[in-house]
Amino acid sequence: MSIIRWFMKLLLIEDNTAMQTTLQRSFERRGMQVVLCGDGNRALDRWRASMPEVVLLDLSLPGQDGLSVLAAARAEGLTTPVLILTARGTVGDRVLGLDSGADDYLAKPFDLDELEARVRALARRGAGARGGEALTIEFCGLRCDAASGAVYLRGRALDLTAREAALLRALLTRPGHAVAKERLSHLVFAGEAEVLPDAIEVVVYRLRKKLAGTTAQLVTLRGLGYLLKDGA
Repeated sequence: MSIIRWFMKLLLIEDNTAMQTTLQRSFERRGMQVVLCGDGNRALDRWRASMPEVVLLDLSLPGQDGLSVLAAARAEGLTTPVLILTARGTVGDRVLGLDSGADDYLAKPFDLDELEARVRALARRGAGARGGEALTIEFCGLRCDAASGAVYLRGRALDLTAREAALLRALLTRPGHAVAKERLSHLVFAGEAEVLPDAIEVVVYRLRKKLAGTTAQLVTLRGLGYLLKDGA
């Protein structure tokens, strides 16, 4: 029987390194994984690649500001719950953030226990909206290292290209469920221009060969996408 283990993953988009360190340590002590991003221009790519359960978003960022990042994410169809963290505490700022697609708002300085409670509430709400799925890190002997993104098979690192690893991580988030081809293409070829429509099929073919020694089967669902299932 396959074991599915998961942890909550947060994406913290914040350019203040002291705040990054404080929040990362605090959440990791609470058993959560934290992905960091300090640049508004890179935030959307990091969001797509990490597929977090909750996004913590500062409004004052280098490159694009937080509201621009949020608006672009929502326009693209990214529905991850977002909690805005900012020193801008006026009612008008809160309304603007919520109208831009944020799910919650917490002004700095804030209490860490209150922040954690709000994050967990957003994660539960998001999981319910998605049918209760969670971030999978172990399935059919495959384990994704939360820190590095490397994938292991029974303790040994799989020899995967960056694209193959991104594809496998995406499929591991929903074993037994189809992931749309377009969604996978966004994750596998994040930030790349002029990607051919069928380029993802080449990556799928190569990854399928590398999974030959496992019970995990990469299945093509015509018109729907791809899924990972236990073939044991």
